Amino acid sequence: MDIPGVRPSRPSELVRVQDRLSFVYVERATIGRDDSAITATDDAGVIHIPAASLGALLLGPGTRVTHQAMLLLADSGSTAVWVGERGVRYYAHGRPLGRTTRLLDAQARAVTNTRSRVAVARAMYEMRFPDDDVSECSMQQLRGREGARVRGLYRTHSDRTGVEWNRRDYKPDDFASSDVINQALSAAHSCLYGIVHSVVVALGCSPGLGFVHTGHDRSFVYDIADLYKADITIPVAFDVAETIEREDLPEDDVGGITRRAVRDAVKSGAILTRCVRDIHTLLLPGDDRGDAREDYADVIELWDDRQGNVVGGTNFAPEDMEPPW
Repeated sequence: MDIPGVRPSRPSELVRVQDRLSFVYVERATIGRDDSAITATDDAGVIHIPAASLGALLLGPGTRVTHQAMLLLADSGSTAVWVGERGVRYYAHGRPLGRTTRLLDAQARAVTNTRSRVAVARAMYEMRFPDDDVSECSMQQLRGREGARVRGLYRTHSDRTGVEWNRRDYKPDDFASSDVINQALSAAHSCLYGIVHSVVVALGCSPGLGFVHTGHDRSFVYDIADLYKADITIPVAFDVAETIEREDLPEDDVGGITRRAVRDAVKSGAILTRCVRDIHTLLLPGDDRGDAREDYADVIELWDDRQGNVVGGTNFAPEDMEPPW
């Protein structure tokens, strides 16, 4: 009997995560579907968004989504992320692109062993301090180096842009209570978290199994996002704050200006490609296959404690075996 509805796409037919657009943020609109495109409809008209090449659709306040739109996003392997006002809160996300647990298995093995977990944490810091030898550093020493590095970055970009910097100060429940630079940092980091989250779940990894961060359902997202803040979100935030001050732009649009600036920086910096490569390097060191097609294969196997994985969908009972055994 034929199964009703459109046949789901095969993983091999989908656009790889690093070849996609980073994210699109939509608020106060209705999300629908027109053939193979996602539509965003508001008072200004209709915008078509190609679903197959979309990494993450960030759904802000006032959005409504049709069943067909979510079906298309799921089938395309695009991540729908429900976020709060100005994109600075995360609520939920949709189905991943990855179909196998190759990377998830590697992540779980590494995070549940103290020695391998520290090794991955050191590898993350090595990506941030390429000229430093951290092979013997403890987690306490790594945290200290990271704190000093971030503090220095704030001072450097403050001097570069002329934006006054005192300290990182923000209230999660009151975005507007912070000064412009802290609002811009919050908005920029939230965009980066959404992008990284889309890559993490697209590859089939667990957002919650972090190596440096822990105890949160997005610990691994924060781990990976920290690799790119120095290159993307921190300089973008200071540039936005400088532009708003110089051009006397309205401060109530800090979030919107920052999101657009992050989008441009992410596109020019090929962050999706870097993110995929870095996750592979961290979880599968020595594996030079990079973004292997097998990560998107649709395969189900059975675990065996002696033989290793065996093929699924097979009846393993001998022909002469009948219950009761």
